[in-house]
Amino acid sequence: MSKDLFTDEDRTVFEQRGITEDAVIAQVRLFTEERRTLTLNRPCRVSDGIAVIGDSDIDGLAALHDGAAAEGRMTKFVPASGAASRMFRDWYGYYTTEGFDGSGEGAALVRDLPGYAFYRDLTAVLSRDGEDLQDLSRRGRYRTILEYILTDRGLNYVHLPKALIAFHAYGDHARTALEEHLVEAASYVRDASGRAAMHVTLSAEHQRGVEAHIERVRKEYEGTLGVTFDISLSLQHPSTDTIAVDGDNRPFRDASGRLVFRPGGHGALLKNLGEIGGDIIFVKNIDNVVPDRMKDETIRYKKVLGGYLVALQGEVFRCLRMLEQGAGDEKGLTETTRFAGEKLSLTVPADFHRFSPGAQRDFLFDRLNRPLRVCGVVKNEGEPGGGPFWVDEEGGMQSLQIVESVQIDRESEAQRDIWRSATHFNPVDLVCGVRDFRGEPFDLGHFVDREGYIVAEKSFEGRGLRALEHPGLWNGAMARWNTVFVEVPLATFNPVKTIDDLLRREHRE
Repeated sequence: MSKDLFTDEDRTVFEQRGITEDAVIAQVRLFTEERRTLTLNRPCRVSDGIAVIGDSDIDGLAALHDGAAAEGRMTKFVPASGAASRMFRDWYGYYTTEGFDGSGEGAALVRDLPGYAFYRDLTAVLSRDGEDLQDLSRRGRYRTILEYILTDRGLNYVHLPKALIAFHAYGDHARTALEEHLVEAASYVRDASGRAAMHVTLSAEHQRGVEAHIERVRKEYEGTLGVTFDISLSLQHPSTDTIAVDGDNRPFRDASGRLVFRPGGHGALLKNLGEIGGDIIFVKNIDNVVPDRMKDETIRYKKVLGGYLVALQGEVFRCLRMLEQGAGDEKGLTETTRFAGEKLSLTVPADFHRFSPGAQRDFLFDRLNRPLRVCGVVKNEGEPGGGPFWVDEEGGMQSLQIVESVQIDRESEAQRDIWRSATHFNPVDLVCGVRDFRGEPFDLGHFVDREGYIVAEKSFEGRGLRALEHPGLWNGAMARWNTVFVEVPLATFNPVKTIDDLLRREHRE
């Protein structure tokens, strides 16, 4: 592909973004190549890729977790760059088209408003301007009510990040999604000195607002919870943005002739994850939180997942030290192979038994010396999104993967049948071990399935474009990690994708 695609001005932009011209050319080339799909072997099921923790083991695993947390090994990682606009898509549609006029939907909105945690804030901003909710409702001024919820005339919710939306009411006050994550962090990542580490990823437009919110609330929560928060923030790196192309797969330019780059999806956050200097990192979406009355189950299974990882990691490290020293007779190699298969679901080539002892050691060392993640999965009740599957690999092997539907050949009836037969769902409830047996951080970029990218159809300035997204954070970006799936209760999964979800029983006072 010719470098004549780009001007000297373009090259200056590449330098400012921290990306090379060759890397951009490689991105453009991907749009013209046939994307590789994964081949599902079968869905993971209980006792076939998914572990179930017995009641008798919960306390022991929680104790392992607590011991590692006390040593300062735990960090909570919250991807929070998403805007709340998607939550309010329907309401914003009504606001811009005045679609409530002459229908019963406006009255239904007013009827439901007291059930939202932001109701008190809404009535306050209305009162500030001499307005009254019930009076506005009687006069059919539903658009005005929405204006006070969505725009900077009032709460400005359509322009805020989801992190700053009031999710749950507590008597005379409410908590935002971000505040609920602070409370969670104090419950399971604090160390022996009372320090709780949490890292939040943001988009640049929301950084100032989130920083101000944290500054406003942290002292109150530190005092109430008896904890000191170590909160770090990061933005998605400009170097992880990807170039867009037009219908002819040439770099897309705006009306001024400037190249258009787009955020590379949540897979770009792998760079943030790798840079926080963590050891054991919990990953959970910003919108999957519950009020205090339901937190016990969430905290219990966070500790179960953390303890499970600590136990597995200890055994993996023991095996790696043995292999590194060149020790391990035939019995030792056999036991290591069995452990890898039974506890980590690692498969070996069909002719592995013909390998020399040295080759077996090298293979096992390479497969064990990788980042480790323990992923909570819940029973599938029709939620959209990915799930746990056995995926075919080269050499007749399989691996455990979180797979999204866009990663498979949807033209294949056999693959669709396997996809539909999944029993469990990925709620994004991960705990990650990102240091090796020597205590050194892994280079997480080394374990990405580079062919796991996604091409999406988007629009810009009224014109269609094609956008490239990096392999997803918990699927392609972690495809070469060692992965373990553990069933967790459905009660630990309560996402808020639309504003109506906050009316569900799980999110009510």
